[in-house]
Amino acid sequence: MSDGAVLHVKGRVLVGPEDVRDELWVVGGRVSYDRPAGARDVRTVEGWVLPGLVDAHCHVGLDAHGPVDADTAEKQALTDREAGALLLRDAGSPSDTRWIDDRADLPKIIRAGRHIARTRRYIRNYAWEIEPDDLVAYVAQEARRGDGWVKLIGDWIDRDLGDLSACWPREAARAAIAEAHRLGARVTAHCFATDSLRDLVEAGIDCVEHATGLTDELIPLFAERGVAIVPTLVNIATFPQLAAGGESKFPRWSAHMRRLHERRYDTVRAAYDAGIPVYVGTDAGGSLAHGLVASEVAELVTAGVPAVAAVSATTWGARAWLGRPGLEEGAPGDLVVYEGDPRADVRVLAAPRRVVLDGRVVE
Repeated sequence: MSDGAVLHVKGRVLVGPEDVRDELWVVGGRVSYDRPAGARDVRTVEGWVLPGLVDAHCHVGLDAHGPVDADTAEKQALTDREAGALLLRDAGSPSDTRWIDDRADLPKIIRAGRHIARTRRYIRNYAWEIEPDDLVAYVAQEARRGDGWVKLIGDWIDRDLGDLSACWPREAARAAIAEAHRLGARVTAHCFATDSLRDLVEAGIDCVEHATGLTDELIPLFAERGVAIVPTLVNIATFPQLAAGGESKFPRWSAHMRRLHERRYDTVRAAYDAGIPVYVGTDAGGSLAHGLVASEVAELVTAGVPAVAAVSATTWGARAWLGRPGLEEGAPGDLVVYEGDPRADVRVLAAPRRVVLDGRVVE
C-alpha cells in the first residue's frame, strides 16, 4: 500500500466486548469510522476484527543466555507480529531496542528497562544485580530509561535455603516503589512464591508477574489494592521440567515448584473471580519462543476465565491498562482480522487472516 492508500475493513469490528461495528477505515495510518471522500487507492479486508493483540510480558532482545544481537531481536519482534501481537510490554531486557521504535513494520514496545535483582539471585547476564541499599537508585535509573515501567525480581532461589525466598526487605521495596511512582513509572515484580507478595503489595506495587504463590489469604489484598497479575501460564507449564532438573541439588525447591504448577489454574481462576485484573503475557524471549500469545489466551480459558474476559486480557482491557488505544477514532491502525468470532472460540486467535500495522497490511 502507498502512503496515500486507504484501507477499508469490513465484517464485524470488535471495538469493545459488546461494541461491534460493520466497518472502519484506515486513512493515513489512523482509524476512522467516517467514509473518506474521494478515496481512490482503496484496499478492502474482511472478517472478524480485533485491536492488535497485547503480550504484556515478553522480552525482545533477550534469550536464555542474555542479550542478543539486533538481527535476533528483529526476528523475535517479527514472530510476535505474525501472531498478531502488535503491542508488547517488554518486562525486562539488557538490550537496547530503541531502534525498533523507528520501524513502522515492527510491533510497538513498552519497556520496563533492565531487570533489577539481588546479587546472585537471578539468571546470569539478565539483570542489574545489587543489594538493598542501592535499590532506590537503580529503580530511579530504570524508571528514566523505560517507558513507564520498572521490573524487580521479587523472589528467586536462595541457594543456602534451598528454596524460593523474597529478595528485598520490606522498607527497601517501599522506598523504591515510591521513587518509581514519583518519577511517573509503575512497578512490577517477578514472583513465583508467596512470601514476597504481602510486602510488595503493601509497598504499593502495581503488578505481579506469574503470581503462582497467590493464596486465599492474599487474594483479597490484591483485589482491594487493584494489583494486576500477568500469570504467564505457558511459562508455568515448564515448572515440572525445571523441578526435575534441580531435584538432586535442591529437592525442597523442586517440590515447591511442582506444587505451584499443580494449582496454577485454581490460582488464576480464584484471582479472576475475586476481581483481580488479569492480563495476557507469555514470558517469551528467555527460554520460550515468541509468538505464543494465542496459546496464553487459551490457557486462561482452561483456567476458567470466560472467553470474552480472556480476549479482553489481550485486547481492550490490556490496552486500556497500558494506556494505549484500541480501535477508537483516530487511533493507530493496528488490528488483526480473523475468520471467526474469538469471543465464541479463542482458538481462532491462533490463525490471523490479516495483520495490519499502522494501516499497512502485513503480507
